[in-house]
Amino acid sequence: MKTAQSTTGGASGAPPGTLPSTGAAATEASGAEAPAANALGADAPAANADGAEIGKFDALAGRFWDPQGEFRPLHLLNPVRARFVADRAPLAGARVLDVGCGGGLLCEALARAGARVTGIDLAPGMIEVAQLHATGQALEIDYRVAPAESLLERAAGSFDIVTSMEMLEHVPDPRQMTATLAQLVRPAGHVFLSTLNRNLKSFLLAIVGGEYLLRLIPRGTHEYERLIRPSELAQWARAAGLTLREIAGIELNPIDRTVALSRDPSVNYLAHLSRT
Repeated sequence: MKTAQSTTGGASGAPPGTLPSTGAAATEASGAEAPAANALGADAPAANADGAEIGKFDALAGRFWDPQGEFRPLHLLNPVRARFVADRAPLAGARVLDVGCGGGLLCEALARAGARVTGIDLAPGMIEVAQLHATGQALEIDYRVAPAESLLERAAGSFDIVTSMEMLEHVPDPRQMTATLAQLVRPAGHVFLSTLNRNLKSFLLAIVGGEYLLRLIPRGTHEYERLIRPSELAQWARAAGLTLREIAGIELNPIDRTVALSRDPSVNYLAHLSRT
């Protein structure tokens, strides 16, 4: 339920593997006028993103941190997702990239666990909200408006952990996005993904039930044909040099608002992969 994916342009002479400063902080340091938030430059790689999807979530950015608003399911899911990551990869001091970070729910949880977090998204409103909320929580998180592809030249293979939660089903080419994420994580590093399965059960529960009957999330959030079967994700991962270590289902009870991992990945599921 998040948008696609920081610019790597910045001060020359940055150490290899680092992300040069961009955005407001760099502008203040140089005294230059701030560029448009999503200006990536003429030579920037093409973003694997859908403008309509970005706009859809950007319009809701101001309500992202309302636990009773349109993003309530994400607030319920986030502790389970963060624990899934923490139980499978060391976070203290780890360099983490969250692609399609939205307003920063997962970024903040991982930063509190001791990770050095970079969050990227293509919705400027979401990044602004994420920055403001992190500042209010006294958390140091590097938020940027840019596609994952823009990190490949300067930061390929430099992250210990790459996460992307409910973003793959919103991009035009999820197979290529999986390959991009694989290139950003270091050898033996971890990749964590979450998405929705594509079958009759997920259509009835996640789309008909979640969007139209219970109205847990806005109508039109998901398109059935874009949902991803675990077998498809596993195939893309192998082609990208990733090993699938685990798939776990996520069950959300809309009545008592509880969320738990399960062995049934037929609707929502999490995947843990590592780079070989």
